[in-house]
Amino acid sequence: MPGPDRTSRDRISSRAGARIVWREARELIWSHRYRLAAGFGLMFFNRMLGLILPASSKVLIDEVIGKQRTDLLWVIAFAAGAATLLQAITSFVLTQVLGVAAQRVITEMRKSLQSHVARLPVRYFDSTQTGALISRIMSDAEGIRNLVGTGLVQLAGGLVTASAALAVLFYLSWKLTTVTLLVLGVFGGALAFAFKRLRPLFRERSKISAEVTGRLGESIGGIRIVKAYSAERRETLVFARGAHRLLRNVVSTMTGVSGVTAFSTVVVGLIGVVMIVVGGRSILAGEMTLGDFVMYVFFTALVAAPVVEIASIGTQITEAFAGLDRIREIREVATEDDEDAGLEPLDAVEGHIEFEQVCFEYEAGQPVLRDVSFVAAAGSTTALVGPSGSGKSTLIGLVMAFTRPDSGAIRVDGRDLASIPLRDYRAHIGVVLQDNFLFDGSVADNIRFARPDASPEEVREAGGVAHCDEFVSGFPNGYDTIVGERGVKLSGGQRQRVAIARAILANPDILILDEATSSLDSESESLIQDGLQRLRSGRTTFVIAHRLSTIRSADQILVLDGGKIVERGTHAELFELDGKYRQLHDRQYRIETNRFVNPGEDFSPEPERFGEAAARSTSKP
Repeated sequence: MPGPDRTSRDRISSRAGARIVWREARELIWSHRYRLAAGFGLMFFNRMLGLILPASSKVLIDEVIGKQRTDLLWVIAFAAGAATLLQAITSFVLTQVLGVAAQRVITEMRKSLQSHVARLPVRYFDSTQTGALISRIMSDAEGIRNLVGTGLVQLAGGLVTASAALAVLFYLSWKLTTVTLLVLGVFGGALAFAFKRLRPLFRERSKISAEVTGRLGESIGGIRIVKAYSAERRETLVFARGAHRLLRNVVSTMTGVSGVTAFSTVVVGLIGVVMIVVGGRSILAGEMTLGDFVMYVFFTALVAAPVVEIASIGTQITEAFAGLDRIREIREVATEDDEDAGLEPLDAVEGHIEFEQVCFEYEAGQPVLRDVSFVAAAGSTTALVGPSGSGKSTLIGLVMAFTRPDSGAIRVDGRDLASIPLRDYRAHIGVVLQDNFLFDGSVADNIRFARPDASPEEVREAGGVAHCDEFVSGFPNGYDTIVGERGVKLSGGQRQRVAIARAILANPDILILDEATSSLDSESESLIQDGLQRLRSGRTTFVIAHRLSTIRSADQILVLDGGKIVERGTHAELFELDGKYRQLHDRQYRIETNRFVNPGEDFSPEPERFGEAAARSTSKP
């Protein structure tokens, strides 16, 4: 019997997703039921107070005007004024009870979601846009305020007001209009003053939001560096501090806005009081008809506003459900912690790494690595060479556990890497990747990224080994110089040296050097080779380098081509083999194939002439 078609499956999946979202919404509302119940009580009391003013027109017409009971005029005015004042107070309290609480819930939601995203596997980030993730964390979480904040309560309040209100239009007398305009003028002046005070807060909010979003974008964009140094928890704390700065600003602006709203309610009530007093006297004096007055009274009542409010808030609640649905999609993705649950912890690492018939492919039917097997002894250096697309970076990604092999096994000190918690394993890894990602902070902050507690002396020592002193000394603020987003204020070579210093300070057991000197000139490279040699000493090191002169001292060189290891051995052994490695060498340095070279000799150009040789080789057609 055939199964359901794709359209049917999509409908079933959509209904299932909708049920989950409704369940999450109910759980979210239920978890804040006491605060919402208090909000509903305040809202109902507030809306009932709002009906006193238009309801007083009946007493005014029937008693004061109809029966000439002028003694009730000030009683009605006092009752309307008191009700309006209480309405303003309850509106302010309602905002504080629900609005601020909702912002706290949003902050916790953002923190929780960011922490979840930071622990997602790298493969998820490879297929998801960074901007979309930032939107999910920052914007989608904002929508829940309409469920646990004032939105849902205001929707109910609008229904109450709309059901109780009567829509009436009436004409205005010039006296009442003049008085109303004067009151509105006072209100406008007060409003301008209030917004003058609030405007800097809103600007500050935009600034803080940009900083938090920018840092979040950097954290997600540099997720490989974050994961390689097991810094997810620290990035979560950095985000939490920024999110709380944003919370404090939002609370301040909400307090100001709610004060303006309360004042506007007082102004509306004041207009009503003036209308009762001036309009009542005008009717008694024969300056207004009874119909004019009644029409004016009901014009000030809340008639059209609840309808607009209901439509607006209804749309916002719909958006809140859509945001919850998008958040649900992220939360359903298993994190690395979920995948590592129950695995035995890893304490010490010697660094003995073994690949056994490892195969890997990004897309089905398109293998990137095929039956790769080798052993990297603890403390040894393994160099990977080969043409672009041969699988070098993929192999390094497997070593760092950014991806998992489709078949075969990777063992660390005899233990299957799949059985090791990634957080524990990556705590022993240091990397210098090809993209040299730096964060928008100081040079020192970027160097101490792997070790936030490192002293300034340790930072300068690592920077000295990586020859950062040569350019840092030219900055007015030295190691405290801000490098800009992704290190844009530094040159490629400078960024690379900072990345090397970062790896030096990390003091890892397993070191990954992916084109660690690709952005350095010949002089800088020759200087830094000593630092890299010291860094590699006693550590299991994997090196990817197109400059073959940088890997001559490797304990073993693996030549990859088409996802396979086609040659392996030391530099001398591979050069004597006269195979793929020899071809790569000859192609790079333009050495004639019939030239005799002693495999034991240093065939590479002298360090000070290396840049010239490379430049000549790349300048020729």
